[in-house]
Amino acid sequence: MNDKKDSRIYSGATPSEIEEDLLPLLDFEAKKLTLKELSKIINQRLIPHLMNYNNPHFISMYNLLPDNGGKFGAEISLEYNQGVTAWEVSPGGVVLEELCCQALCRLFNLSSEADATFMYCGTYSNQSALYLALHWTAEKKYGFDFGKHGLKGFPDLNRLVAVTSTDAHLSLKHAIRVLGLGEESIITVPVDKNHHMDIEALKETLTRLKDEKDIFCVIATAGTTSTGSIDPVLPIATLCNKLNIWCHVDGAYGLSYYLVPEKKPLFNGIELVDSITWDPHKTLGVVIPNSLLFLKRKDDFRRHSIFGDYFNREEDLEPNPGLKSPPTTRPLSALPLVTSIRYTGIDGLRKRLNDNLITIQTVYNELKKDDEIEVCHKPELGVLCIRIIPKNIPKSHLDQLQRFIFEEIKHEGKFSISTTKIDNKAVIRLVVLNEAVNVKSILETIQHIKRIATHYSI
Repeated sequence: MNDKKDSRIYSGATPSEIEEDLLPLLDFEAKKLTLKELSKIINQRLIPHLMNYNNPHFISMYNLLPDNGGKFGAEISLEYNQGVTAWEVSPGGVVLEELCCQALCRLFNLSSEADATFMYCGTYSNQSALYLALHWTAEKKYGFDFGKHGLKGFPDLNRLVAVTSTDAHLSLKHAIRVLGLGEESIITVPVDKNHHMDIEALKETLTRLKDEKDIFCVIATAGTTSTGSIDPVLPIATLCNKLNIWCHVDGAYGLSYYLVPEKKPLFNGIELVDSITWDPHKTLGVVIPNSLLFLKRKDDFRRHSIFGDYFNREEDLEPNPGLKSPPTTRPLSALPLVTSIRYTGIDGLRKRLNDNLITIQTVYNELKKDDEIEVCHKPELGVLCIRIIPKNIPKSHLDQLQRFIFEEIKHEGKFSISTTKIDNKAVIRLVVLNEAVNVKSILETIQHIKRIATHYSI
């Protein structure tokens, strides 16, 4: 990567400017190009517009460049182009994935009955978890096979709901839509002052809905998108077990921090939940796609199983990951994860994750002293939300100011922040993941944000 690219996060070009650059690459009816010619076009016309996740001022999203270990495994996966959903297409890949899933269950101290499967991303993992929850509910509470009879097996679809917090990820709406239930089937409960699901509110909601609704799943979040907060897993799981409700934890971002000893208590009860989502590509520097779905009971994966004649045969004795999830083709994602963890080492991985936490905590302590910054929450993981509140800007304009700052920075291409809403107020969101980010680079970003704020006009 050249120095010019290293000094910027991306070119700063507009969508129309990027389109103009890329159109020559998409002329499929033109003469064929050599690899040298293709390389020249891509280096000149595409690479400048890609995000440099390793820039010290990239503090906006859950994205990382792959580490050397992850790249090594990904290159082998790419070279052999293995599909891993059936023994016939990759005996070694299938066994590696199965062993990797078992090793990860042990790493997160799940029971010997637990198992996992690789997915494309957290959205699909959450979708599969909610499908399994609905299938389990149909079987256990109504005595029918959801895979065969579908939604029409339920006596009253208006009764089916899933419960989660107001800070849960939008992928749950995708899941509910795909399941054919609609967003009205998601019931949200409020969060406390530091954005954890409010347990008392959850209890009240479950009690209130007990007679009028069929709650087929409660979803906790371990590392919310906006603030990185971890819902109290143990009391949520205990409550679900008592009421015989499937409990899912969306740990796409946060579950990695279970490996940091100081943070492990925040995940108490994780072994009690029915399913867990985890995205190593968000926190471990593993090549995308790399996501997993864990189940407390490996036999629950059978509700995803569909058997065929030419593969996925019911009589086959070899391991077959394709019976655990819908895709019949997907890459050997286990290998980049294995090589990344073994290359970094578990101690090195813990240190890298803990360094993120130390950095964000130090920035939090610094920004609390600044009377032109409102710190919106106490960070639990590597995410911090703030508001710029200059003395000369009326409160009625503060939401517009945060958006103005975000848009200006987005089009400069030198820094990268994100924006979200907390308590219905626009905030600026800072995320620490890559090793190039440090306290100094974050404070440089804050100073730049303040300079931009001076250009806001009422």
